[in-house]
Amino acid sequence: MGSVLFVLAFELLNSAIEAVIERYGPEIHELAGRAKDMGSAAVFVALCNVALTWAVILVG
Repeated sequence: MGSVLFVLAFELLNSAIEAVIERYGPEIHELAGRAKDMGSAAVFVALCNVALTWAVILVG
């Protein structure tokens, strides 16, 4: 369950990053796009951690 909650925590942080960037201004900026991409990548890594954790649990 901890690994699933880990994903939820990263998703909340990703949403916070996106909210701050949207609040900052409507113009498109390269660094804003990179920050959003990095937040999404963090969520993806957390999801990979869940998949690996559950695979180890089910196989082992």
